[in-house]
Amino acid sequence: MGEGLPHRWDLLLRYRFIECIALWEGRLTTRHLVETFGIGRQQASKDINIYNSTVAPNNLRYDKYLKGYEPADDFQPQVTRGLAEEYLQLLANRSELHRTFSSLALPQGHTEVLEPPARPVSPALLRPILQAARDQQRIEVDYVSLNNPDREGRIIAPHTLVWTGLRWHVRGWCEKNRDFRDFVLSRFRGVPELLGDAEQSADEDTDWNTLIELTLMPDPRLTEEQQAVVADDFGMRDGKLQLEVRARLVSYLLQLLNINAGAIFADPKAQQVVIANREAIAQWLI
Repeated sequence: MGEGLPHRWDLLLRYRFIECIALWEGRLTTRHLVETFGIGRQQASKDINIYNSTVAPNNLRYDKYLKGYEPADDFQPQVTRGLAEEYLQLLANRSELHRTFSSLALPQGHTEVLEPPARPVSPALLRPILQAARDQQRIEVDYVSLNNPDREGRIIAPHTLVWTGLRWHVRGWCEKNRDFRDFVLSRFRGVPELLGDAEQSADEDTDWNTLIELTLMPDPRLTEEQQAVVADDFGMRDGKLQLEVRARLVSYLLQLLNINAGAIFADPKAQQVVIANREAIAQWLI
């Protein structure tokens, strides 16, 4: 961490919270910290003072009419990137905590967050998978799929858990298929059995370790004015958005962005965005 930044995780979370609230809501009070973190008003005041004197000197100024702190004219983010997404994610986390702990008086920020349905995964299932990934071990476990809806024993060597934005899966070596595959966590059955050291590791997973550049652009069939709207929506520069992604994850990213890689819709407003470098990444489009 840089000079003046905290080394304790709990403090860093509170300083990031201070910075987000002040920057995006324009007013920060000790009450924000008290209600969110369950700390006393004196500690909340101390956190704000340390942030404003050591972490990000003079980033905040007190306004007696607002009865709170507002960002200074020369405000510069120090523990966040100053992106709206950071604040919006903070609101989403608040909403999730409020649903889980409905008795907590957490500020909601006039926010409603949609979430995909939770897919059942038990601790008894997940713990051995995490241990196997961490210690590079093999596991034996039953698995079901649409092609094989009956339980089928698999021996895999997991290396990474992946959140696609819609569901969790685990990436690992499959001894049956002699290849690296993706396994949806909610389709495992029973309790995995650890079998010892794995011979294959993430270093050998070519599709995982290959980074590709996905280039998106507004559908050229849209009018120039419509293309400008789409470009602004996605934060494109010069009419294009370039994203670096693991080759194996590009299809999941496209699903998350609601981009159908295999179809061209008759109405350009249906999808609005197309892949500009389709030929270059065609081998990884599923």
